[in-house]
Amino acid sequence: MTTTAINEFHVIGLSVRTRNEDQHITLDIQNLWKKFMDEDIIHKIPNKLEDSIFGIYTDYENGAAGYYKAIVGCKVSNLDNIPEGMTGTSIKNGVYSKFTAQGDVTKEAIPNTWAKIWKSDLNRTYTTDFEVYDERAMDPTDAEVDIFVGIQ
Repeated sequence: MTTTAINEFHVIGLSVRTRNEDQHITLDIQNLWKKFMDEDIIHKIPNKLEDSIFGIYTDYENGAAGYYKAIVGCKVSNLDNIPEGMTGTSIKNGVYSKFTAQGDVTKEAIPNTWAKIWKSDLNRTYTTDFEVYDERAMDPTDAEVDIFVGIQ
């Protein structure tokens, strides 16, 4: 884990409201990713700056215990043109702890890393957290994905 400052950027993609209880997150997020891939959303996002895919967790109602919005999308130059059925969000300037998940991201690599994050003593902001699926995740069975967690 390292600490890094992130400058504001914008993302457009698909979203779902979910929570960690009752395994909602697993099914909701799997379905969100499936729709993103099956409908080739990456090629329908306007003003896209790169092909990296972002998994974003934001609009937390009550920290880890409540509902929050999960978004799968791409970094864009602005939020001026959000297609119908998609959502846009801004990752605000802030300080983040960076973790790297390694291994098969279709199985346990991401959940195992998040389990470590949830058990850590980080002073989290519960504003926005995000994952970055870049060229290192091209082979999802042997990938590296950076996870950024907002901290105070």
